[in-house]
Amino acid sequence: MKPSRLLVLPILGMLAITTFFAMAKQPPAPPAAKRIEHKAVWHGETVVDPYFWLREKSNPEVARYLEAENAYTEAMTKDIKPFQEALYKEMLGRIKQTDLTVPTRRGKFYYYNRTEEGKQYAIYCRKPAAPDGSWDPKAVEFVMLDQNALARGLPFLGIESASVSDDDNLLVYGTDTTGYRQYVLHIKDLRTGQALPDTAERVTSAEWAADNKTLFFTTEDKGTKRSNQLWRLALGGAPEMILEEKDEFYDLDLGRTKDMKYLLLEIQSTDTWETRHLDAGAPAGGFKIVLPREKGHKYDVEHREGLFYIRSNKGARNFRVVTAPVSDPRPENWKEFLGHQSDVLLDRVELFKDYAVAHDQYAALNRFRILNFKTGAWHEVSFPESVYSAFGRNNPEFDARTFRFSYQSLITPSGVYDYDLETRKRTLLKQQEVLGGYDPARYATERLWATARDGVKVPISIVYKKGFARAGKAPLWLYAYGSYGYGTPVWFSSNQVSLLDRGLALAIAHIRGGDEMGEAWHDDGMLMKKKNTFTDFIDCAEYLVAQKWTSKDRLVIEGGSAGGLLMGAVTNLRPDLFRAVNAAVPFMDVINSMMDASIPLTAGEFLEWGNPKEKAAYDYMKSYSPYDNLEKKAYPAILVTTSFNDSQVMYWEPAKYVAKLRTLKTDKNELLLKCRMKPGGHGGASGRYDRLEDDSFEYAWMLKQVGITR
Repeated sequence: MKPSRLLVLPILGMLAITTFFAMAKQPPAPPAAKRIEHKAVWHGETVVDPYFWLREKSNPEVARYLEAENAYTEAMTKDIKPFQEALYKEMLGRIKQTDLTVPTRRGKFYYYNRTEEGKQYAIYCRKPAAPDGSWDPKAVEFVMLDQNALARGLPFLGIESASVSDDDNLLVYGTDTTGYRQYVLHIKDLRTGQALPDTAERVTSAEWAADNKTLFFTTEDKGTKRSNQLWRLALGGAPEMILEEKDEFYDLDLGRTKDMKYLLLEIQSTDTWETRHLDAGAPAGGFKIVLPREKGHKYDVEHREGLFYIRSNKGARNFRVVTAPVSDPRPENWKEFLGHQSDVLLDRVELFKDYAVAHDQYAALNRFRILNFKTGAWHEVSFPESVYSAFGRNNPEFDARTFRFSYQSLITPSGVYDYDLETRKRTLLKQQEVLGGYDPARYATERLWATARDGVKVPISIVYKKGFARAGKAPLWLYAYGSYGYGTPVWFSSNQVSLLDRGLALAIAHIRGGDEMGEAWHDDGMLMKKKNTFTDFIDCAEYLVAQKWTSKDRLVIEGGSAGGLLMGAVTNLRPDLFRAVNAAVPFMDVINSMMDASIPLTAGEFLEWGNPKEKAAYDYMKSYSPYDNLEKKAYPAILVTTSFNDSQVMYWEPAKYVAKLRTLKTDKNELLLKCRMKPGGHGGASGRYDRLEDDSFEYAWMLKQVGITR
């Protein structure tokens, strides 16, 4: 029987309502960046880039497009908002919000930072030492800087180059209120609390002379951000530029020897270093060259009892240390102090009056070796775990008889120790408190070794909750960096407990391009060998899958900056291998950026990546540049984050990458761009609670990709 007219109308109405709700549940359409043809001819090849216009930072349409992407990301992640908030509260609950760093003695005072619950930033303080030089907790505290007060009304505040004059009366520091890492210099009289009128812009480093009234500082070029000028400021006078480095491959940085006798000006490119010195007690003099720059020679300098201790790679790829008289440090006057080892990277030598501490790396682990100058005997500091990180920290006193270091692992919270250089006794001064009952015995960490396709063994550090089942079904989060010779140390993060307790294993692939296995590890992951970085990562991921730590549909990966380039490259090469990708402030548009030496940091990068104005380098870089190798195929879920004010990787690189990928991807996986439009930099937000908000969002999104939503 046919339905009556009276029945048809309700049925049609129900269909309309059903259709309305079905449409309401459909995800919003992603933004589509407009296309404006831009042509460039490189090495006879015409390259069309329809999204080149996104570089126009002052163009209102650029901001509108980025805001549209943010709105789309907000809409697409609305469902994880409760999970994000729960993660935030959970992670915040492990943090001791009101806390104090270990005080460090320098002269007559102990210096420390402290935090207060509810406040975004640290408070910089000091107390006078007791008459015997010990720490006196009852002494009156003096607040040198309250970053919270300085940041009042500001969405961002970074502090750099904080240093106190030798007489303890003057504090120099730099502030950045945009995230662009261009610091304004300030000088504060700690006796009166008043700021001095002397100031400077775009300051990159600063050091006091011994007369307590002369300050040396370096500044960067406004456009390229290369640290290229050295200035001398006699307080009350006008700054005097005393050196300008013209070579676009070199940057300037100021330091001072531990015994405080010399100011050191380091002038460095990727492969060539030079150091100049000035008697800190004669600041009106000129800086003298220790050793003239020589292509391929990298060296740095410390001082003790009339000798320069020169760490040099001359005839020693992983560095050695020689001594030479300050009056004539030429190679013919060198005497071997610490010899070269082919399997040990010598990071630095720290000199005290009676002791020396060699900081080095062996098999992707940090080591300390101690020398007693009086006996000539060396010994090594041992550590209890097979995978860990240990770094010297806050050892300003030349006469000290203890060496302070930090120690942590993927399961051991960071601790600060004093090591008695004579008795070899170590004393734990403070260990990071993890609130809420964290027990490291519930977790395990180990070192794995994956075999790369060329036979090289690549170390992987991994952590998981005990009981983790290696059945090829568990989710795993894999992180890597692999560039600039910067190794990736293992670290403890109380935030990561939220991942481990939800069944994830966390791994760090120590791929080539870093320095974990020595200088050769860097050399084999740069320039015309850069692709080793990407294939190492893929081979590590395949190893973890083959060994049943995870599976392809449960493997999520993360990298930032140059590690973001890694994410783009490996996703292009093996999109089937990963479930989700978190690419943070990623260097995606390699050719366009490296072709433009006017944008920040480009020219100096030629020695790391290559100069694309040379045909061979151009062809090689183009073969892996993430933006240039996007294709019409399926990709994993991808989250890309950036800051509009990022000074290291311009916002337009990730923006262009996302805009182009939207037109090519054939899958239905999420592709999201989240751009911080308010002040923020390469490291994101400056406030600790704001950073935790960002972390909780990224955790919630990545966990959702492997089916974890609570």
